[in-house]
Amino acid sequence: MKRLPELELAVSATTRPQRPGEQDGRDYWFVSEDEFEKRLAEGDFLEWVELPWGPGYRSGTLWSEIERIGNGGRAPLLEIETGGALAVRDRIPGAVTIFVTAPSREELESRLRARATESEGEIEERLDVAGRQLELESVFDHRIVNDDLERALGELEEIVRGALNTSHAGGMAQRGAGS
Repeated sequence: MKRLPELELAVSATTRPQRPGEQDGRDYWFVSEDEFEKRLAEGDFLEWVELPWGPGYRSGTLWSEIERIGNGGRAPLLEIETGGALAVRDRIPGAVTIFVTAPSREELESRLRARATESEGEIEERLDVAGRQLELESVFDHRIVNDDLERALGELEEIVRGALNTSHAGGMAQRGAGS
């Protein structure tokens, strides 16, 4: 985000409980299950997924976030699950999908444990989900292995700059989606 000020991260809405240190509207829009359901029925979500961990928690990107960012003259960046990214790809012409992955299952597990935000059961569920998500990487426009942060950031910046330049040339707002 620091390298590409023309981007702004779209804040997802979620029904999962707020964790210590998270702020409503910065990290997520924390909504009740009833509010999520109401907004879903009204067509307010660009994409949404049922999170594979926790008791039926859901998360999604509100169209209002995309509009807010676009009205501010920026391109929205979505950091979302693979299913949501593929829904965005199908709903927004010109969306760019980037599959970001850890170099190995062992490294992903190490990162999840170091983060210390999930229970043991949630970590195992996330690892199982990551294995299934790897099967979808070939349908994304780009793939980045996050093995070296600076190299991965450079690769990401190059992809996004190229997409933004292409969208400006064509006069259409480019929207990026990440996993």
